[in-house]
Amino acid sequence: MIPASGRPLHIAMIAPPWLDVPPRGYGGIEEMVACLVSGLAELGHEVTLIGAGRTTLPAKFLCTYPNPPSGRIGDPLPDLLHAARSLNLLADLDADIVHDHSLAGPLTAAGRGAPTVVTCHAASHGELGACYRELGEGISLVAISDAQRNRAPDLNWVATVHNALNVGTFPFREDKEDWVLWLGRFSPDKGPHLAIDAARDAGRHIMLAGKLSEPPEHACFEEYVRPRLGSEATYVGEADAALKRELLAAARCLVFPIQWEEPFGMVMIEAMACGTPVVALGRGAVPEIVVDGRTGFVVETAAELPAAIEAAGRLDPAACREHVERHFSLETMAAAYEEVYRRVLAAPGDHALD
Repeated sequence: MIPASGRPLHIAMIAPPWLDVPPRGYGGIEEMVACLVSGLAELGHEVTLIGAGRTTLPAKFLCTYPNPPSGRIGDPLPDLLHAARSLNLLADLDADIVHDHSLAGPLTAAGRGAPTVVTCHAASHGELGACYRELGEGISLVAISDAQRNRAPDLNWVATVHNALNVGTFPFREDKEDWVLWLGRFSPDKGPHLAIDAARDAGRHIMLAGKLSEPPEHACFEEYVRPRLGSEATYVGEADAALKRELLAAARCLVFPIQWEEPFGMVMIEAMACGTPVVALGRGAVPEIVVDGRTGFVVETAAELPAAIEAAGRLDPAACREHVERHFSLETMAAAYEEVYRRVLAAPGDHALD
């Protein structure tokens, strides 16, 4: 397939080093990268994926770690070694453009032969924003939400492209069960304790499926979650791809009581793809993702969550699925990134997109 907008491109896609792509369990960035690689391949582009572990994607794969150093997340050295190995691997590739999703990788952009697009997957302000600011026009930044972009408007943004997923891999279920779901990484910022309290106040059982491997996650679980578990709240472990889909499809709603300005939140579109509405606090990108009163409810305070949980049962599951198909599909994201690549290649240093 020849892309309608021009010649096929050779894209070097650099994933973070921590997990397989796609991930076997939790891993929002890795899931997004997997979808993007598949979407670009469908458009007729050649993609070389640089990452750790293994992959099942339709792309040439260059490995920096045979076994992803998942147990060392937070240690800077694996990320730095991944960046150094990636730089050496890129030297042997005839890539048109490099798309980097890693943390340390953008530091090597000046030493690459092809221009570098960087998707900012974390908070754009603070130290990460300062790092990107120092790199200046040496990297072309893509935001994953307007909320993220607006937090640091002076960075070298070239586009906002929402994350997406392969909708067809998520089962649609119209009949829902009575319990509600919280799914994510155990952190006070993710509000698992608020989700439990809200479900209890709504008279609903809550299932929690969360990543629990790093010390801060264990600390959060012991302080905020374990004391709240019981007959009304059940921890089912970290969900792999199959269990995640089963839980998301069956739940009455997903509770997303985020406590920080989250730049996206993949679990929201995963839930809606299954026909499951999202009840969330309106921080970060939430208002860009959930249509209040149609695909979920966006509220301002935790006190409003119980009523929203009850009201979510009246929403149309088909409307949730249609919203994701229209705005957060793999095809939409791949086409948007293709436009970014072509703009960067056509006019280096002057390629800002609306």
